Amino acid sequence: MPLITHSPDLDNALVNPTTWADELGLHRQFEWLRENDPVRWLTPDGFDPFWSITKYSDIKAIAGNKKLFINDPRPTLGPKGLQEMVEAVTGRKHLIRSLVQMDDPDHMAYRRLTQGWFMGQQLRLLQARVDELAKQSVDRLLALGNTCDFVKDVAIWYPLRVIMEILGVPAEDEALMLKLTQELFGSTDPDNQRSFAQEDFLQVVADFDDYFDRLTAARRRQPTDDVASLIANAKFGDDPLPRLEINGYYTIIATAGHDTTSASTAGGLLALMNNPAQMHKLVNNLDSLMPTAIDEMIRWVSPVRHFMRTATQDFPLRNKTISSGESVILWYASGNRDQDIFEAPFDFRVDRQATKHLAFGFGGHVCLGQHLARMEMSALYRELLTRVTDIELAGEPQYIQSTFVGGLKSLPIRYRPK
Repeated sequence: MPLITHSPDLDNALVNPTTWADELGLHRQFEWLRENDPVRWLTPDGFDPFWSITKYSDIKAIAGNKKLFINDPRPTLGPKGLQEMVEAVTGRKHLIRSLVQMDDPDHMAYRRLTQGWFMGQQLRLLQARVDELAKQSVDRLLALGNTCDFVKDVAIWYPLRVIMEILGVPAEDEALMLKLTQELFGSTDPDNQRSFAQEDFLQVVADFDDYFDRLTAARRRQPTDDVASLIANAKFGDDPLPRLEINGYYTIIATAGHDTTSASTAGGLLALMNNPAQMHKLVNNLDSLMPTAIDEMIRWVSPVRHFMRTATQDFPLRNKTISSGESVILWYASGNRDQDIFEAPFDFRVDRQATKHLAFGFGGHVCLGQHLARMEMSALYRELLTRVTDIELAGEPQYIQSTFVGGLKSLPIRYRPK
């Protein structure tokens, strides 16, 4: 995309999903914004206006102050028409009420319900199963011969199986969960969307609800050792969780729990193929460089492209004032390329100490599954790079057209077993 410096063309470009399928052009645009207008008022057609935040330190300051900047009522970017239709059809502000839509005290109370499943001892118990699934994934890759589409054949299925086992969704329902996830997160991509009709977006959520209603009923009849049983049978005081919050919880785990990891996994491999010296360095130093390489892949991809917050009082920032009630958009992809924070941010370095990246968010809403994501990626890359060599592109990579969650949707590669 050509560099745009004036409104309304720039405003409209940033909310246009096709812009996000051009990685190089997008990062060039964000670089200009960081240098020239890091806190910019945007008024794109069909959207309520908002402030665009592109600098790392500003994103971190806003995300870290959950009292001054709240998630509700506008946690993500969406056209006015969709919001109006949701309210008309459901009588609610949100189709889904998950951790993403919540503020305290609800947010912390709901977060505490499951955070033990994604930390410490529970993750250590999962390690052997994650390693086994990583091995099966590379077995599958090698069984395909010497070419495959790494996204469609490997990257999307591996973290999907991991999170579905944690949630309690049987293997035979994985294809449905994948389809609904792609229709939800990729609703603006022509290859993923159900249709161009906004009504069909509501139906995607209704299909999730139908499935999860049945899951809740099953786990209440017969609880098992999974997150679905925990959520279905949880109570605040004497009351079970409301249906909207139960299904919202399931949905965020079932979607974000695999889609973002698959995007980082595939984008990381593309970065390695585009930087053979870094691939060589990692292959020859797997034990010492795996942790830094994984975080560099996640920084590089930044699969969650934005979240939004709304100010509860006036907030001065870089000679501008964000007024109470105004919304801001936090462009994580931009913050993770900020040259004030990351030396040579457009260089992919497997030994970069990139743990301060913003790809998992920051503050009270930091990603619940970040440690699981690192574990999954480490296991897969260890298995892949010890069993497969001469990995190279075999076609043109393609990116999802989405302003919210995205990454590669196709990555043709060729390779050979070691």
